[in-house]
Amino acid sequence: MTSIPEALLWCLSTGTAAAVVLAALSIRARGQRADLRSRLSAAEEQNSATLHSNTELSARLRATEAEIRHLAGTRLPDLTLALAHPHVPVPGLMDARFAGTETDQALNAVLEQVSEAITKERARVDAAAQSTLRGATTTIQALLYRLQTALQDMQHRYDDPNVAQDLLNADFLNEQALRRIQATGVVCGAWPGLTREDSYLAELVVGATSRLRGYERVQVSNQLRDPIAVVARAVEPIAIVVTELLANALHHSHRELPVTITLQQGNRGASVIVDDYGVGMHDDEIKAAMELLSGDDDLLLTQLGDPPRSGFAAAGQLVRQYGFGVHVEPSPYGGVRAVVYIPGDPLLTVLDESAQPMSVMAPLPHRSAVPDRSSSVLPTGSATPPPAAAQPAPAAQPAPSYEAPAQQAEGELPRRRRRKPVSELDESAERTASLPPRSPEETGSRWAALQRGTESGRAAAQSEPPRSPEGNAQS
Repeated sequence: MTSIPEALLWCLSTGTAAAVVLAALSIRARGQRADLRSRLSAAEEQNSATLHSNTELSARLRATEAEIRHLAGTRLPDLTLALAHPHVPVPGLMDARFAGTETDQALNAVLEQVSEAITKERARVDAAAQSTLRGATTTIQALLYRLQTALQDMQHRYDDPNVAQDLLNADFLNEQALRRIQATGVVCGAWPGLTREDSYLAELVVGATSRLRGYERVQVSNQLRDPIAVVARAVEPIAIVVTELLANALHHSHRELPVTITLQQGNRGASVIVDDYGVGMHDDEIKAAMELLSGDDDLLLTQLGDPPRSGFAAAGQLVRQYGFGVHVEPSPYGGVRAVVYIPGDPLLTVLDESAQPMSVMAPLPHRSAVPDRSSSVLPTGSATPPPAAAQPAPAAQPAPSYEAPAQQAEGELPRRRRRKPVSELDESAERTASLPPRSPEETGSRWAALQRGTESGRAAAQSEPPRSPEGNAQS
């Protein structure tokens, strides 16, 4: 009887211990499951983050590839075009997310290196082209000067009116070719090619006018108070600039409209003012013209257009080298006004009119009581030359001397008197004495031949078809 409870107690104790063990195992298994569940959740989150990161990396890689293609296909070609035409815009990044990043910096570095390389190569090629043109134009210009001298000698040698007319036509055509060659050479850095003596400003303007077709349309008004002249070294450069401005005015105005030139004197210099009644210029054309005329920037031949327009470019080169100024603006008459300002110091002087008289072809200043000779810048068919016997004999030349410049007030033009050396006076007197006197009939015959040649040249200029104006900025 006593063994049954002990057995039952032992069984109960054993069952309790097993239950405790099972409970502990259950708790432990539950903890492990929670831990595994948390690890699985973390792994899933990490996997999701990895997938998202991979997606972003793939998208960024595709965007970078697109930017590189955009650089090669659009930005670089537009950059090369913008270097030749600054108004062409160069596009930026296609994706704004790259702004300021290392990718943006790397792409900009590529653009800068390509731009620098293209600029250096263009400068090298243009310098070689200018060197070639400079050599060619210098040789051609020398040959044209020799041809001009030969034609002038033939004009004095032959008295046949038909021959004289043909020689005048040939000389005028040679002058046209010489002007274009000279302007091209100046643009390429060549020397103007001529050295002249001190020349009256009025004579210089008339000489520049005679180089152009349509010269009969030019009206010159001399408002100078003094016999102002341009110093020798600047005569030809200023003549080239005035010629190009006149050519621009004549070309872009109707052939029946005049072109007026006014010579004005200021306190510190003189001005040549050219007004035309042509088609005018837009604001951007005036801005481009002023950039060329300033001569501040180095010029490339490729910037002159196709075909090249070298007029304003040549003027800008001479402005930079010799120190005078050129300004263009809308004219009060609807066309364009061009002003050449020549500073008195050091480009102007005052000549002694008694020792070096002004040419009869130059317009007299309005201060003089003598009638204005500027009604026509070249002889007209109605002009009647004075007979040879009526021309005054040359007065005896005084002994040559050289005077120091006179004292001048502040702001006035420098005054300088020049006398020819004894050798030049003697040679001139010997040449004059050796020439046989001409009869009035012979003089009239030669003058008639000159008139016929002039009339033929004007008729040829008027018979040309009118050009279609394209804007004055095309000089």
